[in-house]
Amino acid sequence: MEVAIVLLLVAVIFVTQSIKVVPQQHAWVIERLGKYQGTLTPGLNFLVPFVDRVAYKHVLKEIPLDIASQVCITRDNTQLQVDGILYFQVTDAMRASYGSSNYIVAISQLAQTSLRSVIGKLELDKTFEERDIINAQVVAAIDEAALNWGVKVLRYEIKDLTPPKEILHAMQAQITAEREKRALIAASEGRRQEQINIATGEREAFIARSEGEKQAVINKAEGEAASITAVANATAQAIERIAAAIRQPGGEQAVQLKVAERAVDAYSRVAADASTTLIVPGNMTEVSSLIASAMQMVRTAK
Repeated sequence: MEVAIVLLLVAVIFVTQSIKVVPQQHAWVIERLGKYQGTLTPGLNFLVPFVDRVAYKHVLKEIPLDIASQVCITRDNTQLQVDGILYFQVTDAMRASYGSSNYIVAISQLAQTSLRSVIGKLELDKTFEERDIINAQVVAAIDEAALNWGVKVLRYEIKDLTPPKEILHAMQAQITAEREKRALIAASEGRRQEQINIATGEREAFIARSEGEKQAVINKAEGEAASITAVANATAQAIERIAAAIRQPGGEQAVQLKVAERAVDAYSRVAADASTTLIVPGNMTEVSSLIASAMQMVRTAK
C-alpha cells in the first residue's frame, strides 16, 4: 500500500513536471540543464521532467510603462519638469530573457536620457509646439537599442511639461499682451473699415446725385427740343395749309379780306385805349396800299 502511494506521488510529480499549458499571448523560456532549450508557445507543451525547467515567463501584450518625472534643460537654459508614458511589447522572448538583466528598467532609463537629449536641442517655445516630434525622436532612440532586448517600443507620449513659476508668469504676461495687441489691431481695423465704408458711401451718393442731375438736364433739354420741334412742325403745317388755300380759286380775295379785318381790328383796339392818341390818316388809300403790299409779299412767297 505504501509503495502504491509513493508511485502515485511520483506519477503526479512526473505529470506536473512534464506537462505545461501556456496561456494565449504568453511565451515561456525553457532551459535544459541551465542552457536555453526553446520557447513554449500558447497551448499544451511537454517537457522532460527534472531536466527541463521554465526559466522565464513573458507577456506578449502591449505594456504601458510610466516614465518618472524629471527635470530637462532646454537650449535656452530653461528648466522643464517632464513626465511621460511609454508603450512597448515583447517580440522575442529569448532576447528579453538573456539580452538584459531587467529590460523594463533599461527602457525606462533610456527613455529619460533620450528625452533629456531631445529637449536639450529645442528652445522653450518649440517644446510646447513640437510634442509630436519629441515623441517620435524618443521612440526612434529607444527602439534602436531595445532590439537587443527583444522589445519593440510602440510609442511614447509626454503627459505634462511644467516650466518654473517665473516662466509661467512671464508666459501668461506675454499671452495677455498678445491678446491686447490683437484687440487693438482689430479695433483699429474696424475703425479703418468704417471710415472706408463711409467714404465709399458718400462717393457713391455724390455720383448718384450727379448722374441724376445730369439726366434731369438731358431730359429737360430733350423736352424743350421736342417742344420747339413740335411748334415748328405745327407752324410749317399751318403755313403749308395757308399756302395751299391761297392757291385755290378765291384764295387771294380771302387773304385780302383777312388782312383788312386784322387792320380794322388793330385800329379798333388802339382806339379803345383812352390813354392812346389815335391819328387817322387823311388819305384812306394808305390802308389799301398796306393791304396791297401784304398781298405782294404773299405772291412772292407763293
